[in-house]
Amino acid sequence: MSAPASRALRRCVCNARSASYYRPATASLAQQKPSRRWQSTDAAAPTNPKIATIVDQISQLTLLETADLVSTLKTRLNIPDMPMGGFAAGPGAGPAVAAPVEEEEAAPAAAEKTLFNLKLEKFDAGSKPKVIKEIKSMLGLSLVDSKKFVESAPKMMKEGVPKEEAEKIVETLKALGATAVME
Repeated sequence: MSAPASRALRRCVCNARSASYYRPATASLAQQKPSRRWQSTDAAAPTNPKIATIVDQISQLTLLETADLVSTLKTRLNIPDMPMGGFAAGPGAGPAVAAPVEEEEAAPAAAEKTLFNLKLEKFDAGSKPKVIKEIKSMLGLSLVDSKKFVESAPKMMKEGVPKEEAEKIVETLKALGATAVME
């Protein structure tokens, strides 16, 4: 080691030793507990003891028990199931929730059906990449998910789609070499 480097090293060691005299005592550090939000439970604790007991009971449930709880609450409170993923996107998402009520009222009158479910039936092997690309853009899936979706045909694509939009989608997929059905 060269002389300037060894001098710099000794100076750093001396500075480190002298700096320890200026540090606060460890007892005073123990008194100063850092307040971290993620460690705090005071802000998240409910003020109502009834709610606190319910939260404690729910937090002790297993995954299957939680799923049963959710389904029971949905039936008791009459909460409709909401579609997930790309199914909720688009103008057909709003009427899809009200569709069961309309069908019950319209069944005796035998009115024309306005909302359809789209199902991908099959596709040509040569047009598979084009179909995957179209499904990816239509449903908002990743490339891998859209590939798995197309390969698992026949499969439901969208639910509660207005007639005009459903006909456009069927024609688009037919032009690409796939077969889609409006149900």
